[in-house]
Amino acid sequence: MTLSNLPDGEKPPSASRKALALFMRYLLCLLTTPLLAAPVDYVREVRPIFEQHCYDCHGEKKQKSGLRLDIKSEALKGGDRHAPDIQPRKAGESPLIHFLTTDDEDEQMPPKEKLAAADIETLIRWINEGAKWPDGVDTAKLEDKRDHWSFKPLTVTAGKHTIDSFIDAKLAEKGLHRSPPADPVTWLRRVTFDLTGLPPTPEEVAGFQSDLSDSSDKSDPYAAVVERLLQSPRYGEHWAQHWLDVVRYADTHGFEVNTERPNAWPYRDYVIRAFNNDTPYDRFIKEQIVGDAMGEDAATGFLVTASVLLPGQIGKDEPSKRLARQDSIDEIVVNIGQTFLGLSIGCARCHDHKFDPISAKDYYSMQAFVAGVEYGERDLRTPEALAAREELKKVKAQLTDIEKHLARFVPLAKSGVKRPMIDPRENRDRFMPVKAKRVRFTIRDTNNLEPCIDEIEVFTTAGENIALNAPIAVSGEKVSADRHEQRFVNDGNYGNSRSWMSNEVGKGWVMVEFAKEQEIDRVVWGRDRQGKFKDRLATSYVIETADESGAWRVVADSDDRQRYDTRDRTQPAFSTQGLRKEEIDEAQRLIDQKRPLDARLQRLSADQTVFAGTFRIPDDIHVLNRGDPEQPREPVVPAVLTALGSVKLTKETAEQERRRILAEWIASPQNPLTARVMVNRIWQGHFGTGLVETPSDFGRMGIKPTHPELLDWLAAEFIKSGWSVKHMHRLIVMSETYRQSGFGFSRNDAAKAAATLDSESRFLWRFPSRRLEAEVIRDSMLAVSGRLDLKMYGRGFNLFDKRGGLSGFEPVETLTPDNIRRMIYAHKVRREPEAVFGAFDCPDAGQSTAIRRSSTTPIQALNLFNSRFTLDTANAFATRVEKEAGTDIAAQITRAYQLALNRTPTADERRDTEPVVRQHGLGVLCRALFNSNELLFLP
Repeated sequence: MTLSNLPDGEKPPSASRKALALFMRYLLCLLTTPLLAAPVDYVREVRPIFEQHCYDCHGEKKQKSGLRLDIKSEALKGGDRHAPDIQPRKAGESPLIHFLTTDDEDEQMPPKEKLAAADIETLIRWINEGAKWPDGVDTAKLEDKRDHWSFKPLTVTAGKHTIDSFIDAKLAEKGLHRSPPADPVTWLRRVTFDLTGLPPTPEEVAGFQSDLSDSSDKSDPYAAVVERLLQSPRYGEHWAQHWLDVVRYADTHGFEVNTERPNAWPYRDYVIRAFNNDTPYDRFIKEQIVGDAMGEDAATGFLVTASVLLPGQIGKDEPSKRLARQDSIDEIVVNIGQTFLGLSIGCARCHDHKFDPISAKDYYSMQAFVAGVEYGERDLRTPEALAAREELKKVKAQLTDIEKHLARFVPLAKSGVKRPMIDPRENRDRFMPVKAKRVRFTIRDTNNLEPCIDEIEVFTTAGENIALNAPIAVSGEKVSADRHEQRFVNDGNYGNSRSWMSNEVGKGWVMVEFAKEQEIDRVVWGRDRQGKFKDRLATSYVIETADESGAWRVVADSDDRQRYDTRDRTQPAFSTQGLRKEEIDEAQRLIDQKRPLDARLQRLSADQTVFAGTFRIPDDIHVLNRGDPEQPREPVVPAVLTALGSVKLTKETAEQERRRILAEWIASPQNPLTARVMVNRIWQGHFGTGLVETPSDFGRMGIKPTHPELLDWLAAEFIKSGWSVKHMHRLIVMSETYRQSGFGFSRNDAAKAAATLDSESRFLWRFPSRRLEAEVIRDSMLAVSGRLDLKMYGRGFNLFDKRGGLSGFEPVETLTPDNIRRMIYAHKVRREPEAVFGAFDCPDAGQSTAIRRSSTTPIQALNLFNSRFTLDTANAFATRVEKEAGTDIAAQITRAYQLALNRTPTADERRDTEPVVRQHGLGVLCRALFNSNELLFLP
């Protein structure tokens, strides 16, 4: 049927309507192009239209949708969504003409007033004539995004340089000069806080002063202090925190569910060790990207520090899975870019970077380097982990022996003997030995809600738990705040947070399958082996086995147990029926022996794994239109940013090799960004602000360095030293610039004039004092009080009553043997501020924190004065002072000042504090000292 013979009133089919619209547009373009007219002149006829109607949104200052019409190369390239927008000799197919002629108000351009028909006719003719745009006529010049200081090689002028020579030259240029040196104790306090995050002790102060007054000693007391601090284990703990801020380290997965990430802490410990060992920075980079090939398994925790959606939180449809995968890879690329290179590579995910020379193709090529990385746990291969595995074998052997002996006191199921009632902690169902290929545990009822099982174990007659990590199936699982996943029901870990929950109220089943038929004689299970939860307990169940034939048989039924009663917990966990007293005592002794071994088994199992990524065959990566996984465009291979290098791999390059080559490129001395970014972070750690004020953005939107020559000299010195971070510390803290007076020196006219010119001391005419970080305040209070536990490494202590979940985190307010360690060893719950010190701008690991902004709020004063932590720590401080100074109040006041502020009180301070101490006690003075600016600020 042709368009001419359609019945009256009938519309053509949809495909025909589209064809008709396209035909009419071609017809319009042909009819509006006079055959004998002179060619359209771009400068006289086209550019004025663009200038008047288009440049506001698509010119030099603004490029909506990525389209720029004032420069030839950009206009013909097109924008982000419909490129190319101008298709020479094809006006009917050019998106530019479509937007000018459409009747759709949402698409019409210009948006407020339609372009005049004559102007549209001119543009159509111009495009159909070939869109001729002469070279050299553009009124604007396209800026070369690669022409940027940080993308250029390091430049170091010849001659002898020091930090002070660069600083003095800039000060002279600004009409400023350095302040006088700080007094020795002020410097000691400053450098001790800076390098270790703790205050010096009175004994260290006295020793330093003695060394300064000893004329016979030719060594430099200042240098000796710096070496002592750099060799202290406290150094690595403090500087690791700076790094963990940048990489967003936390012990939970984030997002709404925010479940525990129980084995993330080995990465935190790795970072502490790396700083303490002065691991060369180029190796430090490589270990975090490809540590699995370098004997540093925990180091690749860097790749997976970000928040991630767990399998149960992702939609079951394929588009949702693809989007979640894209998000997880994006986080890795973003982390690598901002941490090591100081670039916002992730801004090119949906379109070419608006400011930096990073194309979308560059971004996806970087993705291809890490396209085989998955968020997950893997076995550690460290000496400690290998030793733990050996010990684990011994513990398992002991448990097997205990189980064999204990089995004698557990009555057989279906034997006519009433077995003990169901216990939320642990239940043993023993039966006559049977051959089994599968075991099914079916729940018929619970004490309430959906049933939950933390671990199901199936033992052979030889005492081996063959259910551990065996293939399983379940009736269903419920996504909840505690993430009760199917995989947890036989992973060897006990407790509510590692359990399975059915998705049906009062019922559900778990089935375990073995590789071959096994002879078994008991099943052990529990609701919560840690004894915290009694709800969701299976109160009626049946256990069945199936052999090779597939036939099921019942081997145990809860009906032969005593009735479950939550109010009666006096009965033993084993049946005493028919047992003599000595047998009952023996059974209880075995149970008492087993419980600590169970706990030890869990700890040893946990110490062997690390959340540091798993690796597989890489995904195929494509450029995605507008970052949408459902709109793949051209495929890409692993390749570095084209503005910074030419390294390019093939699609066949193995997964680990991809990461190795990426790490080599980043850690190369020829990479212009790597050394600059790191020395700037070190400088920031000492002066509060980097030479580049935007430490994770060295791109064109970042702030230029205040001292570019100094930055390049430091970067070159860093590389020359073998990438030694400690060498950079020595250079900085031993400089006269670092030794200057701080905020206390601002009373004379010269200082006032300098403060007017440079109030923030960006040019370092004085030392820029700042408030201590939240962790340093907490650790210092514990150290001064004498309560600080210097135990290093291991699983983090609890700041809250739970280690993950949706919400409702109750802070642990009282001091315990666990939580008096340094704050870097706290279990960090993502996006949940610590109750007291979170108010002091402590990052919550929701995103990278390259700079800690320092705020001043009323809640800070309230927390530091009234919190239970402050009260308990102040009382401990008072107890220490009384023990060390005796009963004399004057001596107590002196000792308190020495411990907290590293000085003796002035006469006025003595006069003011003595009556207070006599009337209200020493604890009040200790509390006041904890709240003093002198303690809270770096001098």
